[in-house]
Amino acid sequence: MKIVVLAGGRSTERNVSLSSGAKITDALRAKGHQVVMVDSFLGIDLDNVDNIDDLFTSDQTTSGNYDISDDILTDEAINALRKDGTRGLFGKNVLKVAQAADIVYMGLHGEDGENGKVQAVLDLNDIKYTGSDTLAAGIAMNKSITKQLLLYNHINTAKFVEIKKGQPIPELPFAFPVVVKPTSGGSSVGVTIVHNQDELKKALTDAYRFDNSVLVEEYIGGREFSLGIVNGKALPAIEIVVNNNGWYDFKHKFQPNTETQFVTPPDIPDEIHHKMQEMALKTMNVIGLTNYCRIDFFLKDGELYVIEANTLPGMTPRSLLPQEAEAAGINYADLVESIVEGKMKLYDEK
Repeated sequence: MKIVVLAGGRSTERNVSLSSGAKITDALRAKGHQVVMVDSFLGIDLDNVDNIDDLFTSDQTTSGNYDISDDILTDEAINALRKDGTRGLFGKNVLKVAQAADIVYMGLHGEDGENGKVQAVLDLNDIKYTGSDTLAAGIAMNKSITKQLLLYNHINTAKFVEIKKGQPIPELPFAFPVVVKPTSGGSSVGVTIVHNQDELKKALTDAYRFDNSVLVEEYIGGREFSLGIVNGKALPAIEIVVNNNGWYDFKHKFQPNTETQFVTPPDIPDEIHHKMQEMALKTMNVIGLTNYCRIDFFLKDGELYVIEANTLPGMTPRSLLPQEAEAAGINYADLVESIVEGKMKLYDEK
């Protein structure tokens, strides 16, 4: 197949996406596919390309460098990368190259990539892509809407309050500590655990750098898990253990460190593991996700809480979904190819 891997983009998780995109590209090439990786925000130069199909058979390489910068990117920093001064969602020739492919692999992460905007443009141009559709992606990106759907469908999740920028801080219906996070976003960017009212004010100010709406959640704590679903099959869960009183923030997710350990399959009773898999599948269905996703959990005092749904899980060397697949006997390249084949099957059935 001819495949475009879309990566980079203009979200705060741009650097994570570039790492995922490079690794996905290498894996698909190893499986014999014709692949070109395109930065959706910067685009691709076709001035010296006689035939777009030649891009898919060229010696274009990823850097082979999957390292992720710890820079937290703002809109201003990302916009400055595009030297022609334009500000659109896509860089030059992105759609033109995508239309030449059999399918686009969505290697994007974060708001402009997982919020449905890219999916909508691809739908309007009759371009196939991996992952969930426009509506489901938009719902999953908005943590407030997601949590309301979870609660309505009797899926356990932390209590929360949504605060819009400019609104006064309401009296919280739960005690400190609390978790502050942008309503739309991922990779723990802008997320803070706070212990008093003064810290809350500072955390809100920080979170508003990334979104005009912020969630304040009750702090659950306990043990943290993640569970991937690929083509309707729930993978073994993975437990995330951060030593030295740390938590699973951006650094512990993506930077090499000795404090973070991943345990899969997790050391939990079978009935808890099975319940987690069932909750993950139910969460996926409630939101309307398809093809693949990852659902994150807390386990405290024998009770499971859904944290959030990830429509385009990270595929970096430290990402959780590939480790979960490995525990099920599925290597990285087979995982990536199965995602492509699974979505193509959905298109065929449709």
